Amino acid sequence: MIAILVAASASLAVALLGTPLFIRFLVHRNYGQFVRQDGPTAHFTKRGTPTMGGVVIIGATLIGWAISYVVSSLLSGESRTPSISAILVLFLMTGLGLVGFLDDFTKIKKQRSLGLSARAKILGQGIIGVTFAVLALQFPNQNGRTPASTRISFLRDTNLDLAFAGVTVGLILFVIWANFLITAWSNAVNLTDGLDGLATGVSLIVFGAYILVSIWQLNQSCQILASAGPRCYEVRDPQDLAIVAAAIMGACFGFLWWNASPAKIFMGDTGSLALGGALAGLSILSRTEILAAIIGGLLVIIVMSDVIQIGFFKMTGRRVFKMAPLHHHFELSGWGEVTIVIRFWLIAGLFAGLGMGIFYAEWVVG
Repeated sequence: MIAILVAASASLAVALLGTPLFIRFLVHRNYGQFVRQDGPTAHFTKRGTPTMGGVVIIGATLIGWAISYVVSSLLSGESRTPSISAILVLFLMTGLGLVGFLDDFTKIKKQRSLGLSARAKILGQGIIGVTFAVLALQFPNQNGRTPASTRISFLRDTNLDLAFAGVTVGLILFVIWANFLITAWSNAVNLTDGLDGLATGVSLIVFGAYILVSIWQLNQSCQILASAGPRCYEVRDPQDLAIVAAAIMGACFGFLWWNASPAKIFMGDTGSLALGGALAGLSILSRTEILAAIIGGLLVIIVMSDVIQIGFFKMTGRRVFKMAPLHHHFELSGWGEVTIVIRFWLIAGLFAGLGMGIFYAEWVVG
């Protein structure tokens, strides 16, 4: 528990104190946001606001995570080795953050709303995602458990096994499934990042929920033989996943101080792709792939609003919303930006609470 608290506190402090320094650097280099011409006109005033703040989120997460291991090792008197599960989630987060950084930098350099080409972006995300998926099925521990499983998971692994036709087929199908989740969550956070503080606040809530989920899995772990019961969890490294989730939550908390309206800095694709990748990684390694869609329900709604808008327009030539994603619809309907953000945060909190309630109820009912 101390390691979790240290990770959250350290990453919060780094993000809170490091963000204004990064803002000064970006302003000095004239690295500002390029605003779409077809977006809400109120956003034109945000042109030139420093972007690529995801660099701070990623950096604070890594530093907070590292400090937690140092502190816990000093307090216990034993050297702690980071688990492969934690390393894999951080690899996915950092790798996708790098793709987002290249996209942001291209936008700034060429002064346009489009960064990397679709092919380059998909290729970059694919390389990182495939590497993560393949490695997640390796590295069994002393109990033979690998970080991920080929079984589709809801609250835990279900009986739907992707390896129904052999190991090779299972690996291929798992890589496809994992990359679908990675792409879906990355795009979800990216679409949500349209108003000051919206994506950061929602991410803070979602990763906070995953801290509690991972702590509960740790306390009911099948690998703690003395306390293992019939409803124990097969997650390989729940404590390390809780530490990573805490570090990310703390980083979002510190960054939100500067990202809240009126934002002094935007996270950019650097942050949105990184946070989406981290959420996908946590859901896969904590064996809660479907539950994540409930905990992150607001992100799902925002993605669906975009899908509905595009699909309905292609079929009928008409729009369902004034503008997609959903938060822009309310913005064009006359809602204030702060009002939209706070209400969406509340909805995100309700979804996170619903997800945790379902997670706990399943364990109680059995």
